[in-house]
Parts: sequence; structure tokens; C-alpha cells
Amino acid sequence: MARIRTIKPEAFASESLAQVTVTAERTFFGLLTQADDHGRFRDQAAVIAGLLWSLRPAHGPLGVEDDLAQLAGADLICRYEGEDGKRYLHIVTFSRHQKINRPSGVRHPACPHHDGAPRHASTLVPQGALTEPSVSPHGALAQDSREIREPSAKREAPAQSGFRESSMTVQGGFTEDSVSPHGPDLGPRIMDLGSVPMGAAGGPAPDAVSAKQLIGEYVAACAHRPPEKFLGHLGREVNQLLTEGIASAHIRAGLELLRTKGLSPSVLPSLVNEAMNAAPATRAPHRPWTNPTDVEAAYGGEL
Repeated sequence: MARIRTIKPEAFASESLAQVTVTAERTFFGLLTQADDHGRFRDQAAVIAGLLWSLRPAHGPLGVEDDLAQLAGADLICRYEGEDGKRYLHIVTFSRHQKINRPSGVRHPACPHHDGAPRHASTLVPQGALTEPSVSPHGALAQDSREIREPSAKREAPAQSGFRESSMTVQGGFTEDSVSPHGPDLGPRIMDLGSVPMGAAGGPAPDAVSAKQLIGEYVAACAHRPPEKFLGHLGREVNQLLTEGIASAHIRAGLELLRTKGLSPSVLPSLVNEAMNAAPATRAPHRPWTNPTDVEAAYGGEL
């Protein structure tokens, strides 16, 4: 679920944000409100478009994908794949500018490029337990105990836990990755973040050709992959043509003309119109050869 975040005044003078478009900057500010308390969120352009751009359907999933590519190029977000095989993103400077009073439990895998290797729940210290080295109530030093866990060993109860050498605690006796002592924090239960939201951000019908498919065919026909900014612009033009009900065959013909001529994506509607409405070249009707009736007139009297 969305959260209240802080935007500092110097954000509008940020050189990093100045490198991206205004729509990418708005998407970045919106991600601050959707990310969890560690600055992470699912990397799904369709879901983000439904959450941040639901009242502006012209800026759909393709436009959001272009925004995310710009933010990643400016090192404002980091896109990565979690251990579960799903895509995630991490706001790189989140912990520097957002101060969370009571952060919730971890909902998304840690970023391997900025957060390091994630810590597991087996290293958590129950509330009230002491870490090594600790001092007993009577002043004597605690024993240097080491706990060796076998794979099949049972977890000991909180009341019977001793000292743990590898445990690291913060204020309150829990590590950053720990969950609430009253039960696991499973994240929001109202909406499945892995599903496509209902409404204007929905994609085309299942039996229709999508803009992504047409762009994929265009890239496959190119000798070298075009720049991402070019493909983002081209995707928006194709999506607009599909929204108008233009047949995919006409769009393919326009894309082929665009590729062979090396033109800007902005002229794609004109090329599609040329493919749709160009008059066919007229040719004289075919006449089979017949022997002339007047040989002298046809050959000038000389055979």
C-alpha cells in the first residue's frame, strides 16, 4: 500500500533528475510513495502505470517502461532479479533521503548491487536476548558460547535461547530483516502486486496484436538494436495507432518503410497512411501478340 514520503526542496535542483524527462521525474516521485520501507518495489511497468498514471491513460505501460529505463540510466534506481526469479527495482538513494521511524518487515528481496547479501531469519535474536559479548547482572562476563546449528536441528524456544555470536541487533533487539514479534509481516493483503491492475492501464485484448509484439518484430529486422529512447518513442506511436483501430498489417508496412528509410518515429503515422491510402500504380492492360493483318503496313513492305 502507498505511504507518505518526503520530497526535499533540493530534489528540484537535482542534476540526476535533470537528465531524465518530466514524466520520468514524476514516475520517480511516485515510486517513493509505492516502495516499501527499504526503497524496493516490483519492476512491473503495467502495475506502476496503473498505480501512478491511472487518470492519464495516454501514458501507459510503454511510457512507464521508458521512464524506468531513463531512471536506471541516471543511476536513480537499480533494476535486478530476485532469488524467486521475479524482477524488482530499488531506489538507490532511498535510505539517504527517507527516514523511516518504524520500518516494517522485508517484503521484497534485497538489491544485490547496493544492499549486499540478504541476511536470513536464522540469525534473528528474540526480544530480550543478549548478544556476545554481554555482561551478567552480577558483573561476571558471559561465557564465550558458540551455537552450531545442524540442518535438521530444531529451533530453540525464545525463553531457552542463549548467546549468539553471529547475531547483530539494532535498537529494540531485532535486526533489519526481522519481522514483528506478533506474527509475520506478509505485506499488503488487498491487492496482488503481481497482477495487472484493472482500468485504463490494461493491455490490449488477448487475440489482438500488441505494440510490444510489433516493436519486437521491428527490432528483429534491424541489423543492430536501436537505442532504448528511440524504441520507447516508437512504442508510444505504435500504441496510439493500435488505440485508433489501425490494422496491424498497415502498421507493419509503415514500420518497414520507417526501418528501410531510417526515419524518426514521429513520421510513423504518415508512413502508415501512405501504406493504407497510396494509390496503386496503373499499368497498360496486357495485350497478347497477334499476327498483323496488314503485313505491308506493319513491316514497311520489307520482310
